[in-house]
Amino acid sequence: MTVTADTITNTDTTAPISAEDRAERLASAGQAWNERIASSAKNAQLTFSARGSAQGSVSSVITAGKHTFTVDEPTPLAGDDVAPSPVEYALGALISCQIVVYRLYAHNLGLTIESLDVTAEGDLDVQGLFGADETVRPGFAAVRVNVDITGPDSDEAYQELQTTVDAHCPVFDIFTNPTPIDVTVTKTN
Repeated sequence: MTVTADTITNTDTTAPISAEDRAERLASAGQAWNERIASSAKNAQLTFSARGSAQGSVSSVITAGKHTFTVDEPTPLAGDDVAPSPVEYALGALISCQIVVYRLYAHNLGLTIESLDVTAEGDLDVQGLFGADETVRPGFAAVRVNVDITGPDSDEAYQELQTTVDAHCPVFDIFTNPTPIDVTVTKTN
């Protein structure tokens, strides 16, 4: 996806938006949330949910809000390769969250983003997944994110933006800090 100051060009169903409309949406959302939070810190607490059902060999159909998507594995990992894998979606979640937070904080800091492209790649050793070596982590051993940003502001301003984004990006936080997970297994007959 290529993001420019004038419009967003996207092969998905997302409608193009002007820089002015984007700025208005960001300002309006920021103002609304600041007012909600000022009235009660409890208003800042959100709960997101998703559910999934097993399909095919190892694929899943996930429903999150009003959206449904498929997750699969490549053929060498027993999948049918009909959709991205869970770890590819995780990288996609990181990328998309970075883009959102770059837009938000660029707006807040008065910086201009003319184009913004983010890539991420992660290293995964399947010895951990398949239990071949219990000392190998089953998740990513390392993730590299590249943010390609253009705009008229100074290099230092964009470096400050990057530091601010990394400090406030929810998915970046999920990747970099342990998150407690409570799992319940229910057997139905």
